[in-house]
Amino acid sequence: MSTAATSPDAAAGGNAGTVGLGAEARVFFGYGSPRIMGTLSLAAIGVRLGLGHWSLADLAVCGGILIVEPFLEWMLHVFGLHAKPRMVLGRKLDPLYARRHRMHHRDPRNVPLVFVPLPVLAGFIATLLAVSYFAFGPWQLKFTALATMTSFLFGYEWTHFLIHSPHVPRSRVFRAVWRAHILHHYKNEKFWFGVTNPIGDYVLRTFPAKESVPTSPTARTLGVDDEFTLLGATS
Repeated sequence: MSTAATSPDAAAGGNAGTVGLGAEARVFFGYGSPRIMGTLSLAAIGVRLGLGHWSLADLAVCGGILIVEPFLEWMLHVFGLHAKPRMVLGRKLDPLYARRHRMHHRDPRNVPLVFVPLPVLAGFIATLLAVSYFAFGPWQLKFTALATMTSFLFGYEWTHFLIHSPHVPRSRVFRAVWRAHILHHYKNEKFWFGVTNPIGDYVLRTFPAKESVPTSPTARTLGVDDEFTLLGATS
């Protein structure tokens, strides 16, 4: 795997193709994390529909999650996925999600590396279940929150996969999202942290004009020289 920086335009050209969404969906659902996310999301939606008793509180819960999501996505990307190994009490701390993300940056077109690792997904789902249960009162709102958050999680996985797939974005909105993420991988890893949307980047000032920032020599390594360690990793 080369760690040399590649231009965003070259990366876009390398991804160019005419693969349709149906074909990409078949590849997508061939992996475990999308199936788990999709099943959980559909189950939560089904339970919520069965509970009934809709109110404005459901709209408030959905709206609140919609507002928070871009900033949570930004924070998890910056402080979680881009976390560097460090020593804590004499032991090296380098979580699986950070290691896998460095592998993903080194080889952005490697499809399995696009997906959330299953152990990380298990922890994430446990967190969403806990937040839904403890942060909201009636069962209706608990499942409104869970259905909304798991749907966002599934949407994140699908969007991220599609960005790294050979599919050529046609809509203006998705092409903008696609291009920003390509810039994050091939131009400068310190900017364009949003995956599903750029709102967090705009508000937190990490969405510069492409020409205003230099091409980073560490876009592929994230500043950690551990390629051989990652090549030998089995997780």
